[in-house]
Amino acid sequence: MITKHELVNGAFLSARQLFQRYFSSDKKCSFQKGNLIDARARRVFELMGRACEADVYPYQIALEGRSGPWVHAEGRDLLMLSSYDYLGFIGDPRIESAAVRAIEKYGTSTGGVRMLTGTIDLHHQMEHDLAAFKGMPQAITFTSGYLANIGIMAALLAPQDRVVMDSWSHRSLLDACRMAGVQVQRFQHNDLCSLRHELENGPRANRTLIVADGVFSMDGDICPLPELVRLKKEFGCYLMIDESHATGVLGRTGRGTDEHFGINAGEVDIWTGSLAKAIPSNGGFVAVSEEVGIYLQHAAPPFIFSAALCPSSVAAVRATLSILKEEPERVAKVQRNAAFLRDGLRDLGYDVGASATPIVPVIFRDEAATTIFAACLRNLGILTTPVMFPAVPQGAARLRLCATAAHSIENLEFALDAFRQLKR
Repeated sequence: MITKHELVNGAFLSARQLFQRYFSSDKKCSFQKGNLIDARARRVFELMGRACEADVYPYQIALEGRSGPWVHAEGRDLLMLSSYDYLGFIGDPRIESAAVRAIEKYGTSTGGVRMLTGTIDLHHQMEHDLAAFKGMPQAITFTSGYLANIGIMAALLAPQDRVVMDSWSHRSLLDACRMAGVQVQRFQHNDLCSLRHELENGPRANRTLIVADGVFSMDGDICPLPELVRLKKEFGCYLMIDESHATGVLGRTGRGTDEHFGINAGEVDIWTGSLAKAIPSNGGFVAVSEEVGIYLQHAAPPFIFSAALCPSSVAAVRATLSILKEEPERVAKVQRNAAFLRDGLRDLGYDVGASATPIVPVIFRDEAATTIFAACLRNLGILTTPVMFPAVPQGAARLRLCATAAHSIENLEFALDAFRQLKR
């Protein structure tokens, strides 16, 4: 039930306003053992309290329309510099029309899980398109990229197996391993000597799966795929690559890390990825051999027990893949824009790490300084958000900027000018 103080002049309070109200009140969380909110939450509440007190809380800023190079939020226009819409497809009328037609034909939901009555012909058509896009025999889809990774580990691995994972791989991959109860060794980020050491000296296992991201989500650097394939073969392992931030971004036509390096997609046993980044929809995918694909459809819990992707999302995926096939120049444009932004920030003296993609971190290390800098950028008309522990290691706080194909050079010059002003 909505209470009277949750509305201001007929409008809902934003998340930031609600949080500020909480932290300005006399309410105190005890963090007692046995409480639902125990001592593990103390750091979150302390950071939020300080941010709200200083009016610099940076998250859940609600957009009042489509995301694009410019967005409307908090009553003003802001340059969007943190969107995953790498190819600028959000709002494309061809994709929106496809989604509308799917709703008109199939409705807003399929009314079931894929295993039972929730599959429509569009699902199979989309998965055929995704398999062709990734150059693999079969693809299956889930309701998120996170669940795609959960499904893979739960269905394929057992406690007697092990995963050797890049230490900067996405949290969903680590969570998936924990849920599967599989042994996990983490090698130093993109360090092939560290990976070799783990492969040679780790615990004995029935099967070993090497896991990495194609593009790492917090730093924008790329995994050394040719060397991972070589080590996989040398040690008789399997290889899994998460393409969530590589799809639509790497390679001449946006097919991902394999195209970037000129490697046959079949050299990798398992490809996973998101349908909610360069592809402006929802869901996640797995691209695998025919046998593995058949098995996953009957053994991956998220496929069996989660509702099917809604028709509009499926149609949006298909339309995007079709357009991307005809317009590969979008990939070249986002790569150019990323280089322009990255080089400009380096010239201004900012630390952008080893980024080689549209994800451009600006690393400050100090959490308070990062949060304040994000607030200063908003005051100058730029929307971006800070990333801090546990999303990145302690002492590695940063802004995560994202260039897109929808940005003009003038947009990026506007952003660089703001960074120049704040550097003084």
